[in-house]
Amino acid sequence: MTSVVNPLQVSRFLRYYDDAAAQRGIKLSVGFDFTEYVEITKTLPTKRATYPNFRPDRSPIKSGDGYWVIGYDRNNGVALVQAARLYDLSHTNLAEHLESLKAFYADPATHAHPQDRCICSAPTAKRITGKVAYHGDFWLREDFRGRGMAKIMAATVRGLSFSMWVPDFTFGLVERWLLEKGVLAQYGHAHYELGGSKLQLIEEGIVDDDLLNWLSGEELRSLVERHDAHQPGSSP
Repeated sequence: MTSVVNPLQVSRFLRYYDDAAAQRGIKLSVGFDFTEYVEITKTLPTKRATYPNFRPDRSPIKSGDGYWVIGYDRNNGVALVQAARLYDLSHTNLAEHLESLKAFYADPATHAHPQDRCICSAPTAKRITGKVAYHGDFWLREDFRGRGMAKIMAATVRGLSFSMWVPDFTFGLVERWLLEKGVLAQYGHAHYELGGSKLQLIEEGIVDDDLLNWLSGEELRSLVERHDAHQPGSSP
């Protein structure tokens, strides 16, 4: 796909969702230092530990290949977090990247436990290649749930990833109950499949059986470019 980004369209897209967050009492901030991110997330009592994908001690992220978003409430308390990173899968695919554990550890031979494993049976995962953006580690404080912030954040990270990387795909790994309760549709996730990541990381205490959700690069571009069809003053 073409790598040209219309900066005015992206700016309008991001401003729309930034304003929507502000209307709900949250100020969004973007950061790039993942050591700082891990330190911040450690202080959040209801958030589970950040996965090794976003921890510099297990999977360093080169400058420009990752970012995180934090939302602060009116008292400067942390109300939400989310992180994203870019994987270069030009010579492999997402299923292989997950099953090799390279999605989680820069050097699985050094950091993975002998019993660590990941099974990815989602059919589309084998077709996800090239520049691939992973959106994960989402946490939203309980008092802000049910107010549209999850949808706002899903759109915000899409806009940021598009503006920074113009990826060939974006993907996430999410719990099954989000599908069963219809939450994925509310977030605007167009595609999802079972078998995204059946994961066991012994030393991290992680046991997951997650869905795969994804967007193609063309679909991501369309989301941003057709945003101008929104009427002024409308809200997500």
